[in-house]
Amino acid sequence: MRRLRQLAEHTPAGRERYVDLLRALAITMVVFGHWSVTVIGRDAAGQATGHSALGDLRWAYPLTWLAQVMPVFFLVGGYANAASLTRLRARGGDAPGWLIDRSARLVRPTSTLLLVLTAAAAAAWLRGAEPTRIREVFWFATIPLWFLVAYLAAVVLTPAMYALHRRLGLAVPLVLVVLVGLGDLGRLIGPEELSYGNYLFGWLAVHQLGFAWHDTRTVPPADRAVPPQPATGSPGQTAPPPAETDAAGRSTPDRPGVRRRRLPTSRRAGLVFLTAGIGAALLLTVLGPWPVVMLKVPDERFDNSAPPSLALLAVAAGQLGVILLLRGPAERLLRRTGPWQLVIGVNLVVLTVFLWHLTAAILLIGMLDAVGTLPAPAVDTAAWWAWRVPWLLLLSAVLVALVAIFGPVEARSARHRTGRRTRGSPARAALAVAGYAAVVAALLINSATPQRAPEPLGTPVPALVAYLAGAGVLRLLRSGWGTRG
Repeated sequence: MRRLRQLAEHTPAGRERYVDLLRALAITMVVFGHWSVTVIGRDAAGQATGHSALGDLRWAYPLTWLAQVMPVFFLVGGYANAASLTRLRARGGDAPGWLIDRSARLVRPTSTLLLVLTAAAAAAWLRGAEPTRIREVFWFATIPLWFLVAYLAAVVLTPAMYALHRRLGLAVPLVLVVLVGLGDLGRLIGPEELSYGNYLFGWLAVHQLGFAWHDTRTVPPADRAVPPQPATGSPGQTAPPPAETDAAGRSTPDRPGVRRRRLPTSRRAGLVFLTAGIGAALLLTVLGPWPVVMLKVPDERFDNSAPPSLALLAVAAGQLGVILLLRGPAERLLRRTGPWQLVIGVNLVVLTVFLWHLTAAILLIGMLDAVGTLPAPAVDTAAWWAWRVPWLLLLSAVLVALVAIFGPVEARSARHRTGRRTRGSPARAALAVAGYAAVVAALLINSATPQRAPEPLGTPVPALVAYLAGAGVLRLLRSGWGTRG
């Protein structure tokens, strides 16, 4: 608690605390959402299995318009990526250096999860477990990694997409929305291959809005050098780059085109986003061909989230409206020490919580099954609903234990900053991109591998090799290799 109090006291005055709150809330909702709809059953061999109850709870489909919070995470991710990139450049850093720095917070916690799960899978195989059963458990534990595939791709593209944002502003997400619409047409009338780009275009559109939100706070200089800014505050909580000033240090008016880069954030804009977004979503789902549910349900013809559809982007616009409308009260709340300390605490281990929350479910199911106390009530019965409360409490206790063990990896990673001016070689830039590409490819292979494939290590060996190679290259670059001067 003392550390959290110190971090809260040293928070820079210009920090957008609301972004941190949204990140913490989004991950918390994902965790409790996954846990709440989990159904425990048994297969033909009598072994415990789990699946989502959402397909049996059709009345809950409209609630997924709030429960689908990945757009919120990409929105705040765009804001955070723009802030950290401009901050590093203000200190004399470059885009490859930013990618390398960013990999510490994202890749190291993920590596810990994969190495632990792979070691557990290998041990189970040596003890005679069926490879298909091993893969099934590994697949369930690594469901959260599908999100990292898209997010890591957005991170790699951030330097280029932020430069495009500074030139074209809000026209960029509008073009991306049009591309998503073309992909939706491919799913409706063919060819379906046209929709594959939506996996990237959809999330990038929301990520770009995060750039535009960042520009409402500060407008980083484009055509001149900026004096290095002192690092203040806690790890990952340094002050944002300065607003544009003239040679005497006075604020300057926006250059032509600056305002078009900014996201409208007034209450009126919030109402417009909310009304337009929900209205468009209703047209696309109630009158149009897209399902109302915004999460994956096996019996639906289309999936709004994989890849993202126009209906999901409409819901994202409505969510943005809610975010803007609640911004004022939330910022007043976060000026209080207690709530802000809580937000800081969650954000220090937010990726760890996300990565390990389904492993917590596997461990709890295994422990309860081992002692013969694993309930398996039918979905949507009184017994199933009554079991939700102890189920969530027990899962929370297991996850707290896992975060206590593995959370320090992420907390230490948050403190990684090169903090120095570097002149990287082209090889360093290429290796950074190659490292990310190998990690993304590995996670994509794992997600695409069938749930019951015979994989004695839980994941295909090529995926494991590619991941270790990519993570190893990024680790080598973080150590300072490839820098001159």
